[in-house]
Amino acid sequence: MTDASARGAGPTRDQLMWVLQLVGGDAVTEIRPLKAGGSPWLIGWGDASAGGRAVLRVGTAAEARVQARAETAMPIADEHGVPVPDVLGSRISDEESLLLIEWIDGSSSQPVEPDPARLEALGAMAAVIFRADLGDIELPHVSRPIDGVDFDALRTASPHPLLERAARRLDGMHPESPTGLVHGDLWPGNTLWRDGEIVAVIDWDCAGRGPAGVDLASLRLDAALSWGPEASDHVLAGWEREAAEPAQDVAYWDAVAGVNTPPDLGWFVETTIEAIDRPDLTREVMMKRRDAFLSDALERLG
Repeated sequence: MTDASARGAGPTRDQLMWVLQLVGGDAVTEIRPLKAGGSPWLIGWGDASAGGRAVLRVGTAAEARVQARAETAMPIADEHGVPVPDVLGSRISDEESLLLIEWIDGSSSQPVEPDPARLEALGAMAAVIFRADLGDIELPHVSRPIDGVDFDALRTASPHPLLERAARRLDGMHPESPTGLVHGDLWPGNTLWRDGEIVAVIDWDCAGRGPAGVDLASLRLDAALSWGPEASDHVLAGWEREAAEPAQDVAYWDAVAGVNTPPDLGWFVETTIEAIDRPDLTREVMMKRRDAFLSDALERLG
């Protein structure tokens, strides 16, 4: 659930020519932002046979490492049964980082009422991602959701008693867990659906090697934020069914997910409303649900 404010300007002529060279297109026929304000961009092109579409992600040169995480993780996930877009090409220079991926027709919109089947499918997808064999592939270690954001600094700037108490409780706790592939920012807004099924998991910028609890708790928290506490149980049920084993240290990872949110939920609110098409949600409702989720996790931790 990355910050919705940092998206950049539209593609340059040079960037569009690069896209056409990769896909063999004759001319750009469509340029549309897929998120409010800019990147990623849906690029349409025409050629002798008809044309096509792809998604262009435009970043700064400093974001090349983030792009590399996605570019490395996506093919691994694809090889192990996770539906992901194909990587069509990438370019890194002193000025920018570009990633062109396959366009997949689908929607991140979610229903207002909780759908147990959808929630269980999300939990199951986290388990499928986790069991991908990373072998010797180099990916950074991931121990919390959205590890590119300094949530400690956000709490310092805007103290929140519950978050501070939770951070103190977690300090020094590091349960031993096996590691596998984790998405690192897994929530419904980073999935595409068609006819009630997940057709793609997108936005792999936070991917890495880490414990299963990172993605599981991220989904459980988001389910609670969007639909209330009972929705989290469906996510867990889906994960455990797919993994064929009980999830470990659920309370700990739930607390980790809760702590790693902005004190006032910041961009989480706007991003959620936009990405999953839920204008019924409000900051007040989501903050109340976040605090209840985190308080329950701390109680279960003891």
